[in-house]
Amino acid sequence: MRGLGRVFKRGSAWWIGYSHRGKEYRESSNSESESQARRLLKKRLGEIGRGRLIGPVEEKITFEAMAEDLLRDYETNGKRSVRSARLSASHLRGFFGLDRALDITTDRVRAYISQRQSERASNGSINRELAGLKRMFSLAVQAGKLSSRPYVPSLEENNARQGFLDHGSFLALRENLPNYLKGPVTFLYLSGWRVSEMKALEWRDVDSTGKVVRLRPEISKNKDGRVLPLSGELLQIIERASETRQPDCPFVFHLNGEPIGDFRKSWRKACAAAGLNGIIVHDLRRTAIRNMVRAGIPERVAMSLSGHKTRSIFDRYNIVSEADLAQAAERLQSHLQKQPKTAVVYPLKRAV
Repeated sequence: MRGLGRVFKRGSAWWIGYSHRGKEYRESSNSESESQARRLLKKRLGEIGRGRLIGPVEEKITFEAMAEDLLRDYETNGKRSVRSARLSASHLRGFFGLDRALDITTDRVRAYISQRQSERASNGSINRELAGLKRMFSLAVQAGKLSSRPYVPSLEENNARQGFLDHGSFLALRENLPNYLKGPVTFLYLSGWRVSEMKALEWRDVDSTGKVVRLRPEISKNKDGRVLPLSGELLQIIERASETRQPDCPFVFHLNGEPIGDFRKSWRKACAAAGLNGIIVHDLRRTAIRNMVRAGIPERVAMSLSGHKTRSIFDRYNIVSEADLAQAAERLQSHLQKQPKTAVVYPLKRAV
């Protein structure tokens, strides 16, 4: 095999040496047998010939190592979705936990999808988990630990929620919330902001005139700051919050000077008391966007207020309900009823 590679002895073990793209590789066969070393060399040269050199480093990369790198990447870059990444890694670990990276083929990924579907996981949830798996392989390739990554398929997502509240239902829900939540939840209902953005709102974000709130880029999901003018009830919410402001608390909305935590339990109790089923906090964001459009606010302005960068997501939130369709049908009937009841005949012009 002169010119293609070589085998040589180092101590009691046989080693192999070969070149690929100008780089020399040396690898122990972990054996005292020369013939076994030659078989390993033949394997590596075959991989080079197929354009898929695996090598000793790639063979040792495990799913667990890639999962650790993924979470470290999220934490190092201060990504707010680290909690979601941990959950995705947990689901993936239950299936791939004992695998090497090389064992995770497209067929194996499809088997994972089938298992998660049998567990009644939604397509959206499975896609988030697969996105985490893709990111693991991308980080490994970027670090030079792997030379390539497998094709990871994704699923169609047709499970967009259609939850929203009419104004009366919102008022009934708000009435059953604890007092400390009434202001912030109304803020969400009127502004269309995300819960995380509301919780992180500080007094330094409120303009000195008290008429404008400026969302800092670092607390926005898409890293873009935006402006929310205050008027009407929105302005009243901030004014009432100012009356209960505590010197050592930077947050506009708080509970006895402490940041607002998870309030889903209080939310569920209020929904039950108001006779509302299946409504989640994020439905307030959908409702705010629909209300803006219904109020005649231009869609590009509504997108700017709510912080949507793409039309596709905005359109998913701007839901058309059966009530919307019924109202459109009534408008059509009203229009037709106002039309003249006698026929208007336009005589045809004869050709000259």
